[in-house]
Amino acid sequence: MIPTLSCYSTLGRPKTPQRSNLNSDHLGLSQVQVISSNMCTSRGANNCKQCLAVHPSCAWCSQQASTSRCDLKANLLAAGCALQELEFPVSSLEVVEDRPLSSKASSGKDVIQMQPQQLHLKLRPDDPKKFIVQVRQVEDYPVDLYYLMDLSNSMKDDLNRLRTLGNDLAGNMSLITSNLRMGFGAFVDKTLSPYMYMTPMEALKNPCYSIQNTCWPQFGFKHVLTLTDQLSRFTEEVKKQQVSRNRDSPEGGFDAIIQVAACKEKIGWRQEASHLLVFTTDATTHTALDGRLAGIVLPSDGQCYLNNENMYEKSTTMDYPSLARLTEKLSESNINLIFAVTKGVVPLYRNYSELIPGTVVGMLADDSGNVIELIQEAYKKIRSKVELELIGVPEYLSLSFNATCMNNEFIRGVRSCSGLTVGDTVSFSVEVLARGCPKEKRHTFMLKPVGFKNALQITVDFQCECGCEAQAEPSSPICSQGNGTYVCGTCQCYPGRLGTRCECSENNYLASEQDNCSPEPGAPICSGRGECVCGQCSCHSRDYGKIYGKYCQCDDVSCPLYQGRLCAGNGVCDCGRCSCKPGWTGDNCNCSTLAESCMSSLGLLCSGRGQCVCGTCDCTQPGAYGNTCERCPTCPDACTLKKDCVECKHFKRGRLYDDSSCTRICKDETEVVEMLGEENGVNCTYKDENDCIMYFQYYEDSSSRSILSIIKEPECPKGPDVLVVLSSVTGAILLLGLGALFLWKLLVTIHDRREFTKFEEERARAKWDTGNNPLYKGATSTFTNVTYGGSAQ
Repeated sequence: MIPTLSCYSTLGRPKTPQRSNLNSDHLGLSQVQVISSNMCTSRGANNCKQCLAVHPSCAWCSQQASTSRCDLKANLLAAGCALQELEFPVSSLEVVEDRPLSSKASSGKDVIQMQPQQLHLKLRPDDPKKFIVQVRQVEDYPVDLYYLMDLSNSMKDDLNRLRTLGNDLAGNMSLITSNLRMGFGAFVDKTLSPYMYMTPMEALKNPCYSIQNTCWPQFGFKHVLTLTDQLSRFTEEVKKQQVSRNRDSPEGGFDAIIQVAACKEKIGWRQEASHLLVFTTDATTHTALDGRLAGIVLPSDGQCYLNNENMYEKSTTMDYPSLARLTEKLSESNINLIFAVTKGVVPLYRNYSELIPGTVVGMLADDSGNVIELIQEAYKKIRSKVELELIGVPEYLSLSFNATCMNNEFIRGVRSCSGLTVGDTVSFSVEVLARGCPKEKRHTFMLKPVGFKNALQITVDFQCECGCEAQAEPSSPICSQGNGTYVCGTCQCYPGRLGTRCECSENNYLASEQDNCSPEPGAPICSGRGECVCGQCSCHSRDYGKIYGKYCQCDDVSCPLYQGRLCAGNGVCDCGRCSCKPGWTGDNCNCSTLAESCMSSLGLLCSGRGQCVCGTCDCTQPGAYGNTCERCPTCPDACTLKKDCVECKHFKRGRLYDDSSCTRICKDETEVVEMLGEENGVNCTYKDENDCIMYFQYYEDSSSRSILSIIKEPECPKGPDVLVVLSSVTGAILLLGLGALFLWKLLVTIHDRREFTKFEEERARAKWDTGNNPLYKGATSTFTNVTYGGSAQ
C-alpha cells in the first residue's frame, strides 16, 4: 500500500489526498515500497516520458480533459482517467528457452548445465525484475586436458619425471571421466636479447654451450600434441622433448597461455567438454610492458598466431599479455587454469589466481613427482565450486545476486557456491535493475558459470517510451490554433511559444506576471534557478540532477551523501530530503533496520565479537574484522573454531560433518601441505579422538580468502611393540627375582654375622674349671652273675 500526500496536478491545482489500495503487482513493482511523499506530482514532469522516469509507481494520463497527468495510478483512476488512456508500463519477464538440466554427460544428448538458457526482459527504469537460474555439475562430463610445460633448463628433472608419469596421469584422469582427451605444449621465452643468450655464436643453437651441456635452441611457444583420446601418444610426445635455456629468470608462459586459449581449432578444444589447462613452471613470468626491454611496443591482441610448424610466430614482435587480456581469453574459451608451480613462486601465482576467475594453484614437487595428485586435487576444487560471471553488462544495468547452495543454504549477496560434489545442483536468485533510460533501446548480455560452456543469454528492452507518442498531432488546434504538437494529452509548444496550451509568446512580457513566479514578495524569481515566462517558472536544465517545483525550489541532488553515494544508495532524493527504501532509515538512509545482516554463519550476532549498529557490525574485540566480525586470526578462539572445520572438511568427521552444517559454516579453502609455510597466520594444534596431534595453519590472503593449510599426516602415538613389551616384562621379573634373592641373602648374612658375633662375645666372657661332671656317667659298666659257677676269667 502506497500512501500519497499533498498531490498536485501539472496545472498546480490541489487535489484531495487519497490512499491507494492497489498491491505492488498492479503498480508494476517487484516489491511493496513506501513513499513518504508523492514524487509523481512533485517532480514537475511536463510530459509522459519525464513522468515515467520519476518513479516506477508513477503513471501518465493522456486523456484530454484530465486535470492531473503524472500521478499514482490509483489516483488517476479515481480522478476519472480512463484505463485505456493510462500509460503505465511495467517490467516483465519472458522465458524464451528453458531446456531441463542434464543428469549425466554420457547420455548422448546435448549436455545442459544451466537453466534457463534465454530470457527476454522488459525493464522500466528503477523497476527491478527477478528470476532464478539453476546450475548443475553434471556427472561424467568430458574433459580436455592440455599440459603446458616450462622447458627451461631448470625443469630438466621435471621433464624426466613426466616421461615416466605420462601413462599414470592418463590412467588416473580416466577415473574421473570416461571421455578424456590430452594434449601437450611447451614454452621458454622470447628469442630476443635480453631474454636469450646471443653470444657466443654456439649459444644460438645450443644455449647450454656455456655449461658444457646440450639442449634445444630457445623458442617462445610450440604446440606439440593436439588434444587426442589416444592417451599413449601423450607419453610418446613427452619422451621426444628436450629442455632449452633462457637468460633471465622470468619465463614467457603467459604468451603460451594466450595461444592455447586463442587457437581453439589447432589445440582441439571441444565445445562439449571441461577445458583444463595445466601450467607447470618453477619461475616467475613476464607480463605486459616487459617486452619493452627488447624494444617490443605492440601490445598483445589475444589472437592466434601459430604457424604451420605450430610455433608462436609473433613472439618477437608482440608484447607479453596483461592479466586482463589473459582473463578475457580464458573466459572466452571456458578454460580453467591450474597453476602447478614450485614452492618458491606459489605466493606470486596465488596472487594471480585471485585476479583470474576459475584458477587454482597447486604446489609442485621439485621433480614434479606429485603432479598427478596435484591435478586431481585441482580438478576436484574446480568441480566443487560454481561461480557466475557477467559478460557485456553495461553500467546502466545493475544486477544483484543471492545464492541457494548445498542443504538449501541461503547466502545473500553472493554469486558462487562451494563445497559441491559432482551431480549437485545450486540456484541463484538474480535481480536486474535499469538505471535511467540509455540511448540504446535494447541490449543483450550473458550470464555464465566460470569454465562452463552453457550460458544464459539475457535480452533487455528498456521501457522508456510512451505508447501515446505514436498518436502525436502536429499543429493541433488544441494548442492555441496550431502553436504546438498535441501528444499524450499535453502540448509541446513550438519555439517562441509557452504555456500549458502554448497560449503565451516569449515576446509578450508583463511585469505583473513576475509576482506569480516567487513564493513571497522580495524572494528570488523562480528561486534563482529558472526563468519566469507567462507567469510560470521554467526551471533551468542541467546535466546532473533535475530542478523542479512551482518555484524551482526543489532538486534531486541536494541530499546528504554517504560514502560518496546519494542517500547511501538506499533511497531517493526528493526536494532535499532522502526518501528511504524499506529496511533503511536515517537522514541519509545509511542505517539498516534489519539485524540479519549482522548474523554470522554460526547464528551469533557479530560472531559474539561486536555490536550491530545500523545493520553493520562494529567489531569491539581486538583483531576481529569482517562483515560479521567472523575473521579474527589473533582471537583466542580462532584455533578452536577452525579445528571443527579441519575435522569436517579434511577428515570428513566431527560434529559439523555429522549434522551436515560443514558447508554452511566452513567457508575456508583447504590445502594439504607437507610442512606449514611462513605466511602471517596462526599456527594451531589439537588432539583428535585417536590422541593424534594435528597441526594446521589459519591465514588470510590479500583478497580476504580464509585458507587452512593442513599437515598431511597427524602425529599419532605408535602402538606397543610386543617383543619389547615381552622382553621388558621378562627382564623385570628376572630383575625382581634377583633383587629379592639378593635381599634375602643380604638379610641372612647380616643375621648370621650378628649371631656369630654374639657367640664369640659369650665365649669370651665364660670362665671354665677342670672337674668331673656329677652328671657324667662312664661309658663302661661291669655286672657279676651270681649264679654262674665257673670261674670268672
